[in-house]
Amino acid sequence: MILRPVRDSASDAAAVREVSSAAFAGLEQELGDPPTPWTPERIALADIRTRHLAVTDPGGCWLAEEEGRPIGVALALRREGLWGLSLFCVTPAAQGKGVGRLLLDHALAYGRGCLRGIVVASPDPRAARRYHAAGFRLHPAMSLTGKVDRVSLPDVLGNVPVHLGDATHRQLLDSVDRRTRGSAHGPDHELMLRTCEELLVMDTLTGSGYCYRNGRRVVLLAATSKRLAGRLLAEALARVPATEEAVVTNLTAEQDWAVDVGLAAGLTLATRGYLALRGMRPPTPYLPSGAYL
Repeated sequence: MILRPVRDSASDAAAVREVSSAAFAGLEQELGDPPTPWTPERIALADIRTRHLAVTDPGGCWLAEEEGRPIGVALALRREGLWGLSLFCVTPAAQGKGVGRLLLDHALAYGRGCLRGIVVASPDPRAARRYHAAGFRLHPAMSLTGKVDRVSLPDVLGNVPVHLGDATHRQLLDSVDRRTRGSAHGPDHELMLRTCEELLVMDTLTGSGYCYRNGRRVVLLAATSKRLAGRLLAEALARVPATEEAVVTNLTAEQDWAVDVGLAAGLTLATRGYLALRGMRPPTPYLPSGAYL
């Protein structure tokens, strides 16, 4: 087995996707979940994420290979003293052979000196055990899914306008990030602006916030108060196409404002995975992105 950095190339992006596809399919089978299809959109977003992090964080992106075939991957990032793990998986055939431990060790080494760490963890008990052993506290996470009941959608601060955002709001976005999670997303905002359907922004005398939405999915939401966060989430849900089921993920117990909005809108609440944190409490009001945390 060899371990090497992930390169910014189509072939390495495909190799990372090959590993994650096999690993996620194996986990879904273990959990009895229906397989998640690799749609063209999902493939494109996965490859964009890999190549983006290979450029911004080459020291945190590692690929394990055996006889020329990819068997494991770890993609980590650093942003202003915050270390995050964007992707960590090993093919089912290579599990239990020390591949995951070696990959995670290299990814964690990239975060040396960072005071805080964050991982959006799957329900995989093996990964949870590894994160716990690495000093992360595991906070059970929840998701909200279903068709949005627009009649019952709560009118949270309905008199406060929500605007469409763009690159000119970058300073506001980074400022809200620092207030909620202690560090800005930096170059990740440039990528999310290109890959998400829309950015919703609120900027008032009492606070600010933003939310990225892509189709039916709330990708990332941050605000300086729960009331502003609830207003942003309600607006994002109202914009989900009526024919699709909304998806809001990575809620911890501290995100009660999101639970209130989601349940009022007719969504179904369920537990799913963990938010693993080191050196920090669950950021709130905040719904992290799995890819960019």
